[in-house]
Amino acid sequence: MTQKSTIAVIGLGNIGSIVATNLVKGNRAVIVADRTAEKAAGLAKKLGPLATPKTIVDAIKEADIVVLAVWFSAIKELLAQYASELQGKIIIDPSNPIAPDDKGGFKKIIDEHTSAGEVLSAVAPKNATFVKALGTLSAASLAGAAFQKPEAAVLFYATDNTSVADAVELLIKDSGFAPAYVGGIDKSIKIEVFGDLHEFGALGKTITLSALAAKA
Repeated sequence: MTQKSTIAVIGLGNIGSIVATNLVKGNRAVIVADRTAEKAAGLAKKLGPLATPKTIVDAIKEADIVVLAVWFSAIKELLAQYASELQGKIIIDPSNPIAPDDKGGFKKIIDEHTSAGEVLSAVAPKNATFVKALGTLSAASLAGAAFQKPEAAVLFYATDNTSVADAVELLIKDSGFAPAYVGGIDKSIKIEVFGDLHEFGALGKTITLSALAAKA
């Protein structure tokens, strides 16, 4: 790909603000949007000229890749509300289907054997490309492990449409991580919370490509 895709990050909470920050650190331009316009303007001012604040609808319209960095339930709402604007886009879902439990931890809020990726891809616009990515690490690790030396930490992704792999992998690399493809959306449960390849699952930590190969 000779020209880099235009990226919009929708939702500027813990994950969205870190994704946008990492992209700017990687010298990648990003559109930032939030339901609170002041939050988008403030983050863009902090990040400098590579970050541009827009309304949600304008951000989606102008982007090739749309990162929906909001809670699982809110992504459902955005997919429905902006269905026409999301036509033909690459939609990136970093969400995990969890909520606080009564023990100070988190619990899964959908069927144990179902992934957020499967649920959300089923309601995404049919001519958009759905990708599960950017959600395999905690916010702290997504910030702290970016641009790690001497070898980058891995961010896993899943999609049924491998024609977008180059664009997705470039986004991940520009975010300061090494991309690793795990398969189609039916494999996305592996890279969500409690899954085999999530920091808060069987993997239990960040990992490099060489360490991942050694485990295989």
